[in-house]
Amino acid sequence: MLLTVSAFAACTGGKNTGAVVADPGVLTKSAAAESATVSLTEEFTSEIEPYKENDITPAATGVHINRILVDVGDKVQKGQLLVTLDPTQYTQARVQLKTVEDDYNRLLPVYKAGGISAQQIQQAKAQLDVQREAVANLRKNIEVRSPISGVVTARNYESGDLFAAQPILHVMQIDPLKVIVNISEQYFPNVKVGMPVELLVDIFPDKKFEGKVSLIYPALDAATRTFKVEVRVPNADRTLRPGMYARTIFDMGEKQGVMVPDVAVQKQVGSAERFLYVIRDDSVAERRSVTLGRQVGDRIDILSGIEPGEQVAVTALSKLYDGAKVSVKQD
Repeated sequence: MLLTVSAFAACTGGKNTGAVVADPGVLTKSAAAESATVSLTEEFTSEIEPYKENDITPAATGVHINRILVDVGDKVQKGQLLVTLDPTQYTQARVQLKTVEDDYNRLLPVYKAGGISAQQIQQAKAQLDVQREAVANLRKNIEVRSPISGVVTARNYESGDLFAAQPILHVMQIDPLKVIVNISEQYFPNVKVGMPVELLVDIFPDKKFEGKVSLIYPALDAATRTFKVEVRVPNADRTLRPGMYARTIFDMGEKQGVMVPDVAVQKQVGSAERFLYVIRDDSVAERRSVTLGRQVGDRIDILSGIEPGEQVAVTALSKLYDGAKVSVKQD
C-alpha cells in the first residue's frame, strides 16, 4: 500500500513541474515605410467666371431709349453700336447752349467797356461751361457702344422705354474665361504666372480643358491662410459657360516622401489625430502620431512621425496598443 501511494504521488508531482509556454503576443503583419518621389498635384473646386463683364448704361437717367440693336445671346464686338437713345434732349440742350453762348458773347464786350461787373461775366461764363458739359454728356449717350467683345447675357428694356437706374444690357466676355482659385499658402513659391492648369468639368466627363495662371494676388487671406490665383481658360468653341463648377488641377512639382500602406493609418476617435503602430526591433508596438500628405493608390505619404525603413503594423490593429508585445507573421 505504501508503495502504491508513493508511486501515485510521484506521478502527480511530475505533471505540475512541466515547462511554461511564453505568450507570443499579438500576431500581425508588417510593411516597411519606404522613401519615394511624390507628385505634388493639387485639386481645387472653383466657379468659372467671365473674363470681363460690363453693364451697358447711358451716363444720364431719364432718357428715352430709341432702339436696342441686340438681344440676349447675341455676340458683340468691342466698339459695336448697341443702343441708340432719343436725341430730343440733346437737340434741346444744343438750342439752349446756343442761347447761352449768344448771351455770353453779347455780355463780353459790355464787360470790357465797363458796363457790367466781373462777377456778372464770371456767372455768365460758368453757366456757359455747365451747358457745354451737359451737351457733351448727352452727345455721348445718343449712341451707346460695347466696351468689350463678348455676348449679351441680359436685356432689361425695350425700345421706347425710359431709362432709369437698371442697366439696359449686360455683356460678358466668355472667350477667354477665368477661374479664381484659393490655394494654401504652402504652395505660394510653387505657383508662377504662365504655369499650365488642367480643368475638369463634371458635365463634360470625357473632356479636359487647359488654362494658364494669368494673375497671382499679392496678399494672403489671414483668416484662411490662402492666396488667390486667376487662371485664364481659352473658350473658342464656347463649350464652357460662366457659372459652371470646375475642378482645377495644379502640378506643384515633386518631393521626396515616406510612403506606408494606407491601412496602417488609423484615426483617433473624437479628434483629428492620425496614428500608426511602429514595430520596434524588440517586437514591441509603439504608437506614433503622424501627419498625412498625399494618397497615391493604396499608399499614403507621411509628412512627419516616421522614418524610411521602419516597420509598421498593417493587420490586427484593433488589438494593438502602445507597448503591446507582437509577433510578426511572415508571408
